Amino acid sequence: MGNNTRETLVTNSYEDTIKLLTSKGKFFIDLGLDRTREVLSLLGNPQEKIKCIQIAGTNGKGSVAAILSAILTAAGFKTGLYTSPHIFDYTERIKIDDIDISKDDFTKYISLAIETAGSNEVHLTEFEILTVAMFKYFADNNVDIAILETGLGGRLDATNVVSKNMCSIITHIDLDHTERLGDTKDKIAYEKAGIIKPECPVITSEGYEAIKNRADELNSMFVLTTPYVEPAFFKSLSLKGLHQQENLALAIAAIRLLFKNIDDNTIIKGLMRVHHLCRFQYIKEKNLLIDGSHNPNGIKALAENLDIYFPDMKRRFIFGCLKTKDFRKMVDILFNFDRYEDNPPEIYFYQFDNEHACSAETLQDTCIYFSKKLNTIDEIEFSDDVLTVVCGSFYMLPHIIKKEWLN
Repeated sequence: MGNNTRETLVTNSYEDTIKLLTSKGKFFIDLGLDRTREVLSLLGNPQEKIKCIQIAGTNGKGSVAAILSAILTAAGFKTGLYTSPHIFDYTERIKIDDIDISKDDFTKYISLAIETAGSNEVHLTEFEILTVAMFKYFADNNVDIAILETGLGGRLDATNVVSKNMCSIITHIDLDHTERLGDTKDKIAYEKAGIIKPECPVITSEGYEAIKNRADELNSMFVLTTPYVEPAFFKSLSLKGLHQQENLALAIAAIRLLFKNIDDNTIIKGLMRVHHLCRFQYIKEKNLLIDGSHNPNGIKALAENLDIYFPDMKRRFIFGCLKTKDFRKMVDILFNFDRYEDNPPEIYFYQFDNEHACSAETLQDTCIYFSKKLNTIDEIEFSDDVLTVVCGSFYMLPHIIKKEWLN
């Protein structure tokens, strides 16, 4: 098999599977659908045997996916959920009824995807392997509905191999991954609109022409939401943060459109059970706030929510991010002079173990306030009178926080 010989080796453990999967290169991206379609075809096209709701957007798509999954599970549907990235384990990305795929099943299905691709000389990226495995796992387990969060963009994202869906949802759009998706919001909206399917509705909170035009071309219902939801719903939502109101409105609009028999009590039951790691997640025992905000829009939402939920508390920040992000703008937003003129926070910058991580020294040079370089979380003394905020990148979080803190 030439260069593909290694890919066809049978893996015997979860650890071996992860090594093989990550050897592809975590940040290796090659957008396109043909490779994923070819391997799925060899596996019997499991993606066509599943009812799907697809979600794309710059910010909020993971939260919308988690909300929908919780409501549908509460309503009695066997619900698959596919999200990215993970925080601690790859198994977090693939769930049925909010239960992570087992390590044994993960090994089985990832190995199947790798071996099928390798034996047919198809080179899949890491995300494509995960996506193939997910579709096969969901189909084999007869899920009623699969909630699919796109990995990057939409039009050429591996999840977009389905030929039809129950509906598409497009969340807030902002400038991110501009080198791949375009340098304007309109260009990015065009890429997100690629998940719209013929005669399948699309629900969005922003009226971009690219989305409306694509819906018109495909004779797809276009639904524009407002950020208003019933107060009882927002109060019941376990995810905190004012920005979640817009995400919740999108999820509720999808439920109202597609599942008219789901009553308000079931919706509330589901909202109380939404679980989405490290999204404005507060750990009371340590007075610790963890947020995976990883672009300027996410950082802006974090800063606003801190002022709403913790207006008078002294703050300590631990910040680290990828150098591929607009880290200067993120730092400017987070440590805005007008906000902290009279009471500057403690600031620590952290360079996590990733070849694309921004150096602590670079971040320090960007910040107007005095800051320190953090080497380990053990340097931090958690206390009731200082709120510690960890933010900047999902990829940083497992290097800083401990899984047992979140249980």
